[in-house]
Amino acid sequence: MRHFGHIAPEVRQRLFHREPSAFSADSPARLLSAALGATLYSPATRPRLADDIVKQAGNGVVSMVLCLEDSIDDADVAEGEENLVRQFADLDSRTGVEPPLLFIRVRVPEQIPDLVRRLGAGVRLLSGFVLPKFTEERGLPFLEAMASAEAESGHRLFAMPVLESPELLYRESRVDTLEGIARAVGKFRDRVLALRLGVTDFCSSYGLRRAPDMTAYDVQIVASVIADVVNMLGRADGSGFTVTGPVWEYFRVSERMFKPQLRQSPFLEVQAVELREKLIEHAMDGLLREISLDQANGLLGKTCIHPSHVLPVHALSVVSHEEFSDAEDILRPERGGGGVLRSAYTNKMNEVKPHRAWAERTLLRAEVFGVAKEDVGFVELLAAGIPG
Repeated sequence: MRHFGHIAPEVRQRLFHREPSAFSADSPARLLSAALGATLYSPATRPRLADDIVKQAGNGVVSMVLCLEDSIDDADVAEGEENLVRQFADLDSRTGVEPPLLFIRVRVPEQIPDLVRRLGAGVRLLSGFVLPKFTEERGLPFLEAMASAEAESGHRLFAMPVLESPELLYRESRVDTLEGIARAVGKFRDRVLALRLGVTDFCSSYGLRRAPDMTAYDVQIVASVIADVVNMLGRADGSGFTVTGPVWEYFRVSERMFKPQLRQSPFLEVQAVELREKLIEHAMDGLLREISLDQANGLLGKTCIHPSHVLPVHALSVVSHEEFSDAEDILRPERGGGGVLRSAYTNKMNEVKPHRAWAERTLLRAEVFGVAKEDVGFVELLAAGIPG
């Protein structure tokens, strides 16, 4: 699979200076954690789930979570488990089909080894499990169950803990909770693919819900948690993990209070005014702003609950030609001693040592999302990815 692999090769050649690299479920964890992109959630009870998975893969989705937790009723858990077993068997029987990276969001640790056994041969299609309301105390049994299931099945499994518990939100317990989470995931570092932020749960603790013309970063109590999670768990010194962006809840807005947040000029330049209007109508201007703020705050990828959110996440994850040029200059072997240089675009200073970690992350993102041509921006990438 590859990002933007669903669009025609000649279109990719027109858009990309360096096309996204291919990867598979067997690729190294470092690559997969950067490649997750827009992770699309789906209730595990959907009766045509296998067909849905194949369809979304054809539309550019590369990671999905099949949810047995908050997205389904408590009474439907057994039915959801049975449905997953059937749907994985269906997918496994199809030839020539490469599904996205598939993860199951469970409720309790005991579900992990049970589901791995029940999936049988279909377990080869499973990339891992999403672990809810993760703290050290609640999370370790999940990680231990996953390690046991992996050893029993002989199939590599990854964990994606969800950071969403009230203990993480409350100021008086936040640092202790983050330190505990760091200890827990540190013990299973090789099997923790990414940490996911459960911002909806954070908001619920205070009876809050952000409007479609506001981002998670406009809700200060949420923004403070994101900052502390990145501070303690997302460091670039080798101790950190990939932290993914929070879910965007909206996909259509009937009324707005504030002006649209998309500038007109990038759309006018490529004759895409109708695309801008469509994005605004479906609340995508707020989503695009939040994705940009995710990246500015050290997050990569995003939880998505609607297929229309996938393309904006991926389009804004593509590395610009300017970013790529700066990153390559910073990481040239002859620059190992440090120093300062003017960027090739002659519009900024590149300081080799302070910008090295940024450059390394940028080149990893470039590997999985590609590098846009010099005259290509996110509008062209959005427009090219929309089905005709």
